[in-house]
Amino acid sequence: MESLINKYRYILAQTSTDFMRYLHDQIDWNARLIAILGSRGVGKTTMLLQHIKLQDDPLTSLYISADDLYFTNHRLTDLAQTFFQNGGKKLYIDEVHKYENWSTEIKNIYDFLPQLQIVYTGSSILDLEKGGGDLSRRKLQYYLHGLSFREYLKMKCQVDVPVFSLEDVLQGKATLPVDLRPVALFKEYLRNGYYPFFIEQNSLTRLDAIINQTLENDIPAFAHINVSTALKVKRLLYIVAQSVPFKPNFTKLAAELGISRNMINDLFVYLEKSNMITMLRTDTKGVKLLGKVDKVYLNNTNIAYALSDSTPDIGNIRETAFLMSTRATLHTLSSSVSDFYIAPYTFEVGGVNKTRKQVAGIDNAYVVKDDIEYSALRTLPLWSFGLLY
Repeated sequence: MESLINKYRYILAQTSTDFMRYLHDQIDWNARLIAILGSRGVGKTTMLLQHIKLQDDPLTSLYISADDLYFTNHRLTDLAQTFFQNGGKKLYIDEVHKYENWSTEIKNIYDFLPQLQIVYTGSSILDLEKGGGDLSRRKLQYYLHGLSFREYLKMKCQVDVPVFSLEDVLQGKATLPVDLRPVALFKEYLRNGYYPFFIEQNSLTRLDAIINQTLENDIPAFAHINVSTALKVKRLLYIVAQSVPFKPNFTKLAAELGISRNMINDLFVYLEKSNMITMLRTDTKGVKLLGKVDKVYLNNTNIAYALSDSTPDIGNIRETAFLMSTRATLHTLSSSVSDFYIAPYTFEVGGVNKTRKQVAGIDNAYVVKDDIEYSALRTLPLWSFGLLY
């Protein structure tokens, strides 16, 4: 265990606390078992280390990564027992899904070491859902989205902008300091600012690696699919990327890819749960996730730029930007008369020349425009929705 402690102390010393993700202050860090989920690269590891550095006693806390070579011949339960017997109080386990039978061992630790707090993270939502059922009554679960435009401004420009509510945005109260030009900054954010590693020189390479790891390893390992089917998963994602918002025709897709219609359904679920796409649903009596899938979007605009052979369609980028800005805090649905519906409001998204024709006569309807700086009547700038979290 000494080797794990040495690694932990080293990376803790290297961790900066200059920028904290939005989710940190929303977590009940006193809970006995906390699960933090989120796609690769959004900052889960850094957030754990920052929390230890700022609010925990490093001597009674331990951060480990579940894919450490230590666990090739050591069990997680034995580590937890030894750590607790030597005065340990808080155990942080990163990338927990990489440890075989992780949920069973965490359940045992939770039951037999009630004074030990456990926080774990995972990037493969597929594996975490598959193994996390036994912990559902024990854990508090949180989901970390990628950077909002507000957080991007904090990292890039060192400017603190408050979080605004949807009502603030609708009333034109979501503003930036006068010396910032939001339109240009928002375009940069949509291209490469969703992941905190945008500040690194090899950010595009890292994003490509995340996409490939998800398509070539995470989904095939979870679904037990062969190489041929795995290639079709990748092809399906590229089909979506070239035509988002994608109106799914499962029968046509099945014929094009040479697989069954039911398999197409499964592949879409795998892509959504692995954070490659977002399936926008219609409302069914207001119950989330029970509505019919109406449109399919890429998870975020950075993926759109990474997968595109040329400049992505600007209309698709705008709609994806609206969805990724609102879904973290709001129940966003497809609208039968416009682009999006967030009860009780309807939103039509477009460019600077978009008119109100599409939403004429609809109560609580707004036009959301790219390439404008200020709100006017029921017309709102797209970038202002990036201040919601």
